[in-house]
Amino acid sequence: MFDNVWLIPLFPLIGFLINGLLGKKIKNETVIGSIGAFAVLCSFIVSVMTFLKLIGLPAEERVVNVKIFTWMTAGTFNADIAFLIDPLSCLMLLVVTGIGFLIHVYSIGYMHGEEGFYRFFAYLNLFVFSMLLLVMGNNLLLMFVGWEGVGLCSYLLIGYYFHKKSAGDAGKKAFVMNRVGDFGFLLGTFTLFWFMGQTHNVWTIQFTEMAANAHLLPTGGIVTVITLCFFLGATGKSAQIPLYTWLPDAMEGPTPVSALIHAATMVTAGVYMIGRMSYLFIRSPETMMVVAVVGGCTALFAATIGTAQNDIKRVLAYSTVSQLGYMFLAMGVGAFTAGVFHLMTHAFFKACLFLGSGAVIHSMHGALHHIHSHDDAQDMRNMGGLKKHMPLTFMTFLIATIAIAGIPGFAGFFSKDEILWYAFANPLHGDLNKLLWGLGACAALLTAFYMFRLVFMTFFGKCRIKEGAEKHLHESPMVIVIPLIVLALLSIVGGYIGMPKLIGDVLGGMPNYLEHYLEPVFANANEYMKAHAHAEHHSHALEWGLMGISVVIALIGISIAAVLYLVNPELPKKFTSAFPALHRAVYNKWYIDELYDFMIVNPCKSLGNFLWKGFDVLVVDGLVNGVAHVVMAFGGVTRYLQTGQIYNYAWTMAFGVVVIVGYYLFK
Repeated sequence: MFDNVWLIPLFPLIGFLINGLLGKKIKNETVIGSIGAFAVLCSFIVSVMTFLKLIGLPAEERVVNVKIFTWMTAGTFNADIAFLIDPLSCLMLLVVTGIGFLIHVYSIGYMHGEEGFYRFFAYLNLFVFSMLLLVMGNNLLLMFVGWEGVGLCSYLLIGYYFHKKSAGDAGKKAFVMNRVGDFGFLLGTFTLFWFMGQTHNVWTIQFTEMAANAHLLPTGGIVTVITLCFFLGATGKSAQIPLYTWLPDAMEGPTPVSALIHAATMVTAGVYMIGRMSYLFIRSPETMMVVAVVGGCTALFAATIGTAQNDIKRVLAYSTVSQLGYMFLAMGVGAFTAGVFHLMTHAFFKACLFLGSGAVIHSMHGALHHIHSHDDAQDMRNMGGLKKHMPLTFMTFLIATIAIAGIPGFAGFFSKDEILWYAFANPLHGDLNKLLWGLGACAALLTAFYMFRLVFMTFFGKCRIKEGAEKHLHESPMVIVIPLIVLALLSIVGGYIGMPKLIGDVLGGMPNYLEHYLEPVFANANEYMKAHAHAEHHSHALEWGLMGISVVIALIGISIAAVLYLVNPELPKKFTSAFPALHRAVYNKWYIDELYDFMIVNPCKSLGNFLWKGFDVLVVDGLVNGVAHVVMAFGGVTRYLQTGQIYNYAWTMAFGVVVIVGYYLFK
């Protein structure tokens, strides 16, 4: 029934090969872009067909392993090139290929005229191929291949403008920081395989087999070690404390790259991995607490930084880090469905926001280019009043902003409110729940503030672009605008498939479709949680109250932004003048990059320089070169014994005869 699923990753791979090998000869941008977009469209069509087949099966049969061929076998170890088709992987397939297709279409217009156009689309296709391997792989090793693939592609795409030092540095930073996390992923894989094999004679890395034998695992202990190793991998890929600093720097890549990496693909890999292995994580209360606390702290910490940034893409980058923190908060409190739900809705509105910012930058860059100005086209202080020049971009951007702020009726409200409720009412963390809810609530307040600050500074007020450039501002072409419209619509309707029961009852018993759909995936973890965690009963009144508080919090954040950036635009300057040290610290990202440079990067550089100049040059090279000098000196002396002249040899022989005869005569 699912024999054709191998086509899903194959199409982007073919697109990568065609554009990568022949793109320089094809040259035509329309052809190159169409090849890249069509490849992902084909994957999306097959993904939809696969999804329809899956939901046509009974719930208990919606887990299918499709083996393509045996990859490697060594003793008790076996790994196949095989794909796991279940509700979670199908949902991810639709998100990755659907939003990936829209980003490819958008890129045709956005990247027009760029040098290396074919190279960009080849990288995009390779990125989608790697992400599809990651979400489809039925074992840890195949997932890790995709995991490393998206890491490589992020390096290539972030450093796309490789002639810029800042872009090259950002690409290397992302690559190195992800290697730290990936080391944890490998340690977790090795330890899990060894422990299950040695202790229970279950030698497997296949997800369904591990889930079937999860009851053999103890609570805590070695499971805590294993899950913390995997979580380290997740913090690198999904940019959580302490491995988050690469993601804001990734803004050096073209804007479509930001949308692809930060909305639908790479950064969600850590959340997906924890969801895929929920039956393992739920067996370690310590790890679940760490995941929840790190997620909540990341959500709030990144949100504080977003309040003071002026680069439109960096505001969205820190927003992404913060929203990923929400997803990890959900995973850490056992709300796996809510975490995946927010992953999906976030993909809709964050892709819309990034692509919308790209449309703004595209228009700003063109206007500044007309007057030969070198002002920063991404600095919101150079914008203002753009809604009259870019009405469609403004409307789509506003819709996505309302969604991320958590206003009722929009997708972000349903998923974010679900996470806040479980943070408060989950049965795992006791008194810590109030702190977790508080972290999420404060992050929600700041999210509403900095996102509407972005909207007001960009689209409202007086246009602050240089004189003469405003008349060149214009709406983007439809190849850019249409993906924005589609994503804006999804930012509205996308939340209704995960309607919380409380609201669903008010609307006539509307079920939570997503929860029922994902139930087979998280059944193991949910059953364990029911058996081992003491769930308290909470009234509907409390749930309604917390929901109301979250809405009020969002409205307060929006109101503060309106007062500061619409009603009285001079207030922010007065605030920064009154608290210069605080503003400087937030603007400089709490100096975390500088702290890492001082504690880790610079000592590593010093150690490297010492090993190079102090050990390699002096000891290794000195030893090798010293031996060479001794040999050369000895050869310089002995070479006179071989002159090639017969009379020298005759005189030497005569001298030797005299010496020998003299020795015997006079001894």
